[in-house]
Amino acid sequence: MAAITAGALALTGCGGKAPPPPPKPRVTVAHPLGRDIVDWDEYVGRFEAIQDADVRPRVSGTITAILFRNGQDVRAGQPLFIVDPRPYRAAYLQAAAATGRSAATLANAQTELARAQKLRSLQAVSQEELETKLANVRTAQADLDANRAAQSTAKLNLDFTTVRSPVTGRVSDKKVSLGDVVTAATTDLTRVVTLDPIWFTFEGAESLYLKYTRQAQEGERGSSRNTPNPVDIQLADESSYPHHGKMVFVDNAIDPRSGTIRAHAELANPGRMLTPGMFGRARLVGSGTYRAMLIPDEAITTDQTRKLVYVVDGQGKAAARPVETGPMVAGLRVVRTGLTPRDRVVLDGLTQLQPGAAVDTVMTRLTPRAEDTAPGASPLTAPPAAAATTH
Repeated sequence: MAAITAGALALTGCGGKAPPPPPKPRVTVAHPLGRDIVDWDEYVGRFEAIQDADVRPRVSGTITAILFRNGQDVRAGQPLFIVDPRPYRAAYLQAAAATGRSAATLANAQTELARAQKLRSLQAVSQEELETKLANVRTAQADLDANRAAQSTAKLNLDFTTVRSPVTGRVSDKKVSLGDVVTAATTDLTRVVTLDPIWFTFEGAESLYLKYTRQAQEGERGSSRNTPNPVDIQLADESSYPHHGKMVFVDNAIDPRSGTIRAHAELANPGRMLTPGMFGRARLVGSGTYRAMLIPDEAITTDQTRKLVYVVDGQGKAAARPVETGPMVAGLRVVRTGLTPRDRVVLDGLTQLQPGAAVDTVMTRLTPRAEDTAPGASPLTAPPAAAATTH
């Protein structure tokens, strides 16, 4: 009996030994990269000609010449069409002859008036006759002025028989053929659009308009109504933003049907590659310069509606830190608030962490993962920036 009791005590002593604690999680940590950031908001729009002119004749008549090739570049004032000038040349010559006749009549009336004034000083003519001669001069002068005006009108009509390009740009195709009879101010002849410079027109959401207005009031970013804020544009087949312009217009009202406001930027287009109607994606500077932290996207977790980042404190324990995130820059995620340059951010092993848990750390150094660009687009209804760049 004593032996059994001793054996039981021995077994009890062995079972009471505490198991060894589990090893601490091993995680990689790094300090966030600090950068001066400028946000960019992205928009979709199309290029638009600054001047878009429908060419119509100023006089009626028959088309006798077409002086351009469809789709060619033209200069302001370059002849495009000829309307039969013969009737207008005849009208001009007739008006010129009437002007000459009026000038001769005036000269004769002035001579008679001078003679009458001399004779009046000798009391050789009556005052009534002198006044008649003076009235004749005034009438002749009025007739001359009227005929000169008619001659000027006839000269304009003759000049208008040559239909010229109103602007420097690119002409469309001809809408009429040789021999067609055209009507003044009615018949469409062709269309000319300017190409250099060119506008990029887009629409922005009311929420973005409010953001820009408040930034302007706080002095953070100038309003595009009076500040040439930079705009970068990429075409449908481009991955970067090689086309650069500046804001020149913001409309005076928000469209109540769409909740957007219209705006456009102006770009130089010396090579005339950009064409009205062409699709493009633009990024507009959306903030002033601010200091932000950059970390890898995978270091951020979500807790319901919050964004969280795990940091390791001075006691080697993990702590969840709420953060406000922004766009991607250089392959890393912008963190606007919630981190400091001295924080040790956990980069991996997040699924095994609990707030307050002790961890073993391996220190590394963050470097940019990509070039400093502004990739991707963001819905136009959301105020946050779609992209950002370092400044």
